[in-house]
Amino acid sequence: MNNIILVAETGSDIPKDIAEEMGIFLVPMHVTMGENTFDDGTFPVEKICEYYNDTNKIPKTSGSSPQDFIKVFDEIHRLYPDKQILHLAYSAVTTCSYQSALIASENRDYVTSIDTKQVSIGQGAVVIQTARYLKENPNVTMDELIKEVRNICSSTRMSFIPGKLEYLRAGGRVSNAVFIGGKILRVHPSIEIENGYLVAKKKYRGKIEGIVTKLIEEYSNMQNLDKKEVYLIWSIGLPDTVRKAAEDKAKEIGFEKIRWMQTGCVITTHGGPGSFGIVGFSK
Repeated sequence: MNNIILVAETGSDIPKDIAEEMGIFLVPMHVTMGENTFDDGTFPVEKICEYYNDTNKIPKTSGSSPQDFIKVFDEIHRLYPDKQILHLAYSAVTTCSYQSALIASENRDYVTSIDTKQVSIGQGAVVIQTARYLKENPNVTMDELIKEVRNICSSTRMSFIPGKLEYLRAGGRVSNAVFIGGKILRVHPSIEIENGYLVAKKKYRGKIEGIVTKLIEEYSNMQNLDKKEVYLIWSIGLPDTVRKAAEDKAKEIGFEKIRWMQTGCVITTHGGPGSFGIVGFSK
């Protein structure tokens, strides 16, 4: 049994059952709707869309606070006083969570934090891959694991097509020009994660079913993704026909294991319903 426990934010969108199975502790991020703030993961993601439809306003998201981390760090230390904690953080340039963890780790020499420079399923993929490595290498030291994590982070690639650009615009993730162009010309920009930032890249035009298959093929080739495994991202509202087309394309180009992951409340607030994405590991 290894001596290291992994921690990530709920914004990693790792399902609770997988987190429990792999021994991953999750620290809540937060979503504010009107005057009420909720812990991410404690309410159905459908409420994000309902709030927007009812108010024409986008909920606000916020990172985990120092107190959120202190609560989890201390609980882990109480249960496993001889173990170390490795926090694999949500992209530090997008939220305060990483900084909050550093504050919370003061006077807790058993805690180490690393910025994954990923969000949502991108971060989740890094954490899951790290958990697998830990299981396969139970005697790994913290220094050795950190080196492996940095390799995993450097090879992780994520791109997604937002379902509704107004969600990204309201959150300041895309410019007004990109939003207007998308609305008028029915253009769907792909959003890639580069050094932690969400960057608008190639613009796709047409029906979403054709767009997602193009994205899978083009992004896989461009990033030279390892065909052993791929994560396909979907948010509430993405039609089943689109999911089937995406999975068929992933199989066609040779992915051996296809893992579907649904976006949670934080990233759905920014990408909106009907979003699709892909996460893989560059060879």
